[in-house]
Amino acid sequence: MFRSLRRALGVVAAALLLPLAGVHVAQADVARTATGAASAAGATAAAPGAGYWHTSGRQILDAAGQPVRIAGINWFGFETANYVVHGLWSRDYKSMIDQMKSLGYNTIRLPYSDDIFKSGTVPNSIDFSNGKNTDLQGLNSLQIMDKLVAYAGQDGLKVILDRHRPDASAQSALWYTAAVPESTWIANLRALATRYAGQSTVVGIDLHNEPHDPACWGCGDVATDWRLAAQRAGDAVLSVNPDLLIFVEGVQTYNGVSGWWGGNLMGAGQYPVQLSVPNRVVYSAHDYATSVAQQPWFSDPSFPANMPGVWDKYWGYLFQQNIAPVWVGEFGTTLASTVDQKWLTALVSYLRPTSTYGADSFSWTFWSWNPNSGDTGGILKDDWQTVDTVKDGYLASIKAPAFPGTGTGGGGDGGGGDGSTAACAATYTTTSDWGSGFNASVTVKNTGASALKSWQVKWTWPGSQQITNMWNATYTQSGTSVTAVNADHNGAVGVGGSASFGFGGAPGGGTAPTLSCTAT
Repeated sequence: MFRSLRRALGVVAAALLLPLAGVHVAQADVARTATGAASAAGATAAAPGAGYWHTSGRQILDAAGQPVRIAGINWFGFETANYVVHGLWSRDYKSMIDQMKSLGYNTIRLPYSDDIFKSGTVPNSIDFSNGKNTDLQGLNSLQIMDKLVAYAGQDGLKVILDRHRPDASAQSALWYTAAVPESTWIANLRALATRYAGQSTVVGIDLHNEPHDPACWGCGDVATDWRLAAQRAGDAVLSVNPDLLIFVEGVQTYNGVSGWWGGNLMGAGQYPVQLSVPNRVVYSAHDYATSVAQQPWFSDPSFPANMPGVWDKYWGYLFQQNIAPVWVGEFGTTLASTVDQKWLTALVSYLRPTSTYGADSFSWTFWSWNPNSGDTGGILKDDWQTVDTVKDGYLASIKAPAFPGTGTGGGGDGGGGDGSTAACAATYTTTSDWGSGFNASVTVKNTGASALKSWQVKWTWPGSQQITNMWNATYTQSGTSVTAVNADHNGAVGVGGSASFGFGGAPGGGTAPTLSCTAT
């Protein structure tokens, strides 16, 4: 399906789009329920997610054989003419990764193009003022990617690298173009696999983004059969880094039945991707709403009840029949239309709530973190700071715990540190106030010398404010006194790291309260 320019908007900071329509509603308070069955696994078990991963049937398993769920976010930019993730013109990269973790995302999908391997490529639109991004100065794109991977790992997030485009100008239907032949594609995949060998933060590579017509699956034509190309590239990656997962997207059309670019895996059951290293294939589907393009199922009289059958046909059967894990690598919407709201509600239900199914679920990375995605928008609003709590709230039930961190810097693994007394500080920001009500956010920072396992923040309102909903924390309010306690997914905060939560209340117009923070 031809799509509008969703990817490469914002080559410079000035290219940000107009704010999305819509207002904040109380629906976002469901975000605080984002927990995982894995976090409730026996106290004697190690936290799931450590080390490299492999597959078994429809599950992804960690190095200890425990099931894990990818519940993440796309952060794009390396594939554009900025040659680096977007938003660094506004914020420090560490603060954004910390915020991703605080919201309950446990994986980052990083799109890139083959241009970042060229010696003359220089990343641009990075703000180094006031201490932002200081350790990125003078680095090339790959070196900046190294920094993002390292810090994500410290925060307990995994990374999936996504070969999104052959160059910064546009996506390609096939995995190669006249300017970027298959040999270059494979050489660069091997280079990345080698670069991150031994760094289990990078759990895998998405070989090529959204193959579409004339790409085929199982047709046997070496020039167009995406399944055969994926086998060649996957084996090349595994020859230098046999621990990686190989993520293989679908095509557009199979046996005359068309769908989203990259979203048609109907042929994978009959013609599976077979690699030299077993238990490494994860199939990836993309699925979108009407804000990207119309599809016939949206106008079906039975919509949205028809959607599980549609997903079963295109990719869900691989999971339902225990053939292989399925990762929905992209899905997104502006939520501007009722149809899109019903679509996202249905999809989240189909992906299986973590509280019910644990890690025996579909994996996913939402499109996108960036607000400057033309036909979906992002989790962040156009200021690159404020969270779209309505959109984020839709994803609450399918979020899953972060993974063990690498033990240094922000985030950490929630371990005991050096035995020093845990300490934290909390800061309060009013994000919007319309008189009759307001929204606010609180950032909790680990100010001690050991990792936090949990935290709580208390305050007393100077006026008559009452909290109406809260996300990424739970709360009690008695009179003017409020106590907020971390959610399951953001209680662990490494030394120097931070977590955040938000809430709505009424009435507005009040002054900020004084906060106290207690950590364990």
